[in-house]
Amino acid sequence: MKNNIIKTGILSLLLVAQVSCSDDYFDVNTPSNTATLEELRMQDLMAPVIHSTMEGQRSAELAFGNYVQNFVSTGGGAAGQTEASGLWSQVYLYILPNLKAIKEKAAEANATHIGAISDILTAINLGIATDTWDNIPYSDATDGPDNNFPTFDTQESIYTEIFTLLNSAITALEGTDNSGFNLGSSDLIYGGDSDQWLRAAYTIKARYQLHLVNKGTVTANEVLTSIANGFTSNDDNFEMHYNEKNINPWYSVEILARSTGNLSNDIASQLVSSMNGDYYPFESAALTIDPRLPLFAENGDEAEWKGFVSGGEGVAPDGSDANTRFKTDGYYTSIDSPLLLISYAEAKFIEAEAAFLANGGNTTSTGSSSEAYTAYLEGIQASMDMYDVDGSDYLADGAIAVGEAGLMLHHIMKEKYINNFLNPETFVDYRRYDFSADVFTGLQIRLEEASDDSEYFGQWFRRAIYPSTELNRNEANVVANQQSPVTPVWWDN
Repeated sequence: MKNNIIKTGILSLLLVAQVSCSDDYFDVNTPSNTATLEELRMQDLMAPVIHSTMEGQRSAELAFGNYVQNFVSTGGGAAGQTEASGLWSQVYLYILPNLKAIKEKAAEANATHIGAISDILTAINLGIATDTWDNIPYSDATDGPDNNFPTFDTQESIYTEIFTLLNSAITALEGTDNSGFNLGSSDLIYGGDSDQWLRAAYTIKARYQLHLVNKGTVTANEVLTSIANGFTSNDDNFEMHYNEKNINPWYSVEILARSTGNLSNDIASQLVSSMNGDYYPFESAALTIDPRLPLFAENGDEAEWKGFVSGGEGVAPDGSDANTRFKTDGYYTSIDSPLLLISYAEAKFIEAEAAFLANGGNTTSTGSSSEAYTAYLEGIQASMDMYDVDGSDYLADGAIAVGEAGLMLHHIMKEKYINNFLNPETFVDYRRYDFSADVFTGLQIRLEEASDDSEYFGQWFRRAIYPSTELNRNEANVVANQQSPVTPVWWDN
């Protein structure tokens, strides 16, 4: 991991000049490729960092979307172990070194809000990295040539740092910044709005706190305290948009690739069967499918979504290949579709789950508090609004409107799973509940297309292995921390 902050910063800027998501940013912030670190402003570095952060999230989903059965490789093949090398490159080459530089510049300028935003982004990237690999480099990961063999921090210590960073950011954003600096259009998420970054910090804190509730190191009530200060509407969604010049990467990978005959993915039956009435039969004749399904997937006969077998095999009942594929011009697969890190709907599902657990609920219990049930319904409505569909019939149907007395954890987690389509957070949720079919209705392991003596046959993958490039560079430290891909991470033990 030979990170040179100056070179990395310029490489990132060159990258954003090719694929950035803000035309306005180009109008005012196009630095020379010969600029030194001292000449680069915080604004010049922030847009590439945000872009790489969102691309890193997508890289993680490419690695794990098959594990959680959002999609399957063309023809229904199951995924093997992964290095998630694209995420590693984003975090350690393009993000952490630049964030270190931004933080130092913010401190020099007393730009406390920009410093807080850099802390939030650091926490986000540490979070996705440690949830992917468990122990990761951090303490000396951005020393560049001064330390080519960084040691690895434990996941427990990384989580401590995540909360330290988020708490520091919250304190700073709740205070006044008199520096006169504002990110403006170089902030590809909120356009420099500090209040929205504050709500994001609380929401992201609640997400990471929730990861530790089953571990026993955080209480569900602590999650509720954080989320109460989080997102208030879909206007707060942490997302980055593309345009016709800088096209959405899912569009490139799934739609353009398919049209040129290259390998792409099909939609997995776990998702379809969670949305077409297979797992949750609709009680009203007004519904045949979840109204969000046609925004994710398409098939040969839009009137017959039942032609997809339940159980995660990725094939139709007659044994043919999966009969649904990514939607052309879908919500996430249009040229200008956004990449979404965390939404208001997810915040409400975090609240619903935390309230359910705080009320004494577990994976098989029935009934909960009004707080849990209200948050569950509000999460569904927020999701329908985000996807711009009419969810009134859906919300009124008895399969969804189960009442406080009928609410179970699987109702909440099903809705979170659907809302978080193509979001790597789902892999965390699956692991937190040990891939339980009690919590994720209908879930079955998709067996590898290998012989029965395959090393990991019939086991759920729970982490990525470290990239081979890092093994070559930093062998001793990688080997000391490497575990099998079916070994739970720290918070999963």
